Amino acid sequence: MESLNEIFPVILNGLLIILVVALIVLVIKLIKTLIKVDAVVDDVNNKVKKLDGVFNIVDNTADAISNFSDNFANIVAGSINTIFHKKKKGNDENE
Repeated sequence: MESLNEIFPVILNGLLIILVVALIVLVIKLIKTLIKVDAVVDDVNNKVKKLDGVFNIVDNTADAISNFSDNFANIVAGSINTIFHKKKKGNDENE
């Protein structure tokens, strides 16, 4: 019984030391991984900033085309509207 009282604390301390060392190694690997992930995220952010200008050009072009087509549709609709109103007014004057 006395030998068990001497052996168990030694075994527990040994296992605790192994656990602490394993946790330290895992934390160091995790820190290295996070540094690599941070570098990748920074690289992606830089590339997105470069592409942002291209997307702005495409967005402005799409807006200009949309405005042009809206104006063209309004002009065509207005001319058709005036043609029909003139015909109706001409028919009313004849009667």
